[in-house]
Amino acid sequence: MAERRKAFPTTEELRIWRDFIETTEALRSELASRLQSESSLSPSDYAVLLTLREAEGRSLRPSELAARIGWQRSRLSHQIGRMERRGLVRREECATDSRGAEVVLTSDGAEAFRDASLPHLRAVHELFVNPLTPGQLAAAEEITTALRTGLKAPRDT
Repeated sequence: MAERRKAFPTTEELRIWRDFIETTEALRSELASRLQSESSLSPSDYAVLLTLREAEGRSLRPSELAARIGWQRSRLSHQIGRMERRGLVRREECATDSRGAEVVLTSDGAEAFRDASLPHLRAVHELFVNPLTPGQLAAAEEITTALRTGLKAPRDT
């Protein structure tokens, strides 16, 4: 019985897990709502624009862009199509490989990102940073690092 007990969370652990999930979802929902209302960008738009903004030459191959954001290529392809229609990004032939393409941040996309960033960062500060003490913020960093490390660890099969 002790062996089985280790494989499943306790009632208290499940309560903490559920609180964690519900709180992060509420936080993400509020940030997404504010981002959309203040800038007309979705969180997905913002993730693509941020990643391209940080990339050398403000362009990336689709596979690299998808990997950096943590998306499947098909999801990225649909997102890029929507963003192209709005003039935020464009696809170009890859300068180093004529068989490939790159996703490029347009000047309209850069402007939309700039306009969205200040209100978005204010909302992150208000909703995430302000409610936490410096110690809690440091603990949050430790927790996310431990969780990310656990996700990258090899699995027993």
